[in-house]
Amino acid sequence: MDYKKEFVQFMVRSGVLTFGDFVTKSGRNTPYFVNTGNYKTGLQAAKLGKFYADCIHEHMKENRISTDVKALFGPAYKGIPLAVSTSIALATEYGMDINYCFNRKEVKDHGEGGKMVGYRLNDGDKILITEDVITAGTAVREVMPQLKAAADVQVEGMIISVDRMERGRGEKTAVQEVEEEFGLKVYSIVTVREVIDMLHNVPVDGRVYIDDEMKAKMEAYLEQYCVK
Repeated sequence: MDYKKEFVQFMVRSGVLTFGDFVTKSGRNTPYFVNTGNYKTGLQAAKLGKFYADCIHEHMKENRISTDVKALFGPAYKGIPLAVSTSIALATEYGMDINYCFNRKEVKDHGEGGKMVGYRLNDGDKILITEDVITAGTAVREVMPQLKAAADVQVEGMIISVDRMERGRGEKTAVQEVEEEFGLKVYSIVTVREVIDMLHNVPVDGRVYIDDEMKAKMEAYLEQYCVK
């Protein structure tokens, strides 16, 4: 089983990928929801970091991401454990000892001060951003100026868990908008289309989460809000 399929099943088992009737922050009625805040155990964190590391390693092998990445940057707050767990997995699974760092929401006014924690960024460093999902690109727009203020870094790309493939502020997806606005590539472990393909009438621990009815609801949602 490849890591993408394992990741989809992992999200289901962790209660992160759920199906039913939900309302997104943007007010859209959606038949599925991804809540990465439901990861809560050490084992889950270890497995999650491994999936992110698998994604990074795959794109490095295909020469899409440079092997000279100096650090992983995790935007506060959900990106922080992602950067740490991914850094650990890259070291233990692939022998790549890559630094990690993250930002504070507020500037620290004592001790070493500043907004950045962990590796101190330097001019010319190539970095990857680790994030959970992109809904409207708000987090990216907040942290990019902070990164550039810390050092003249080169952002190699952003790794996210699921690309919902939904429109952002215009007619393009939020991922496409981020890529165009900041000139960085976004790599997702899986897309919502892959989720449907991997789970449609395929049981996870004896239960089918995407049957024909749920697939029809998800396809209708994609038709209304997503970019093909």
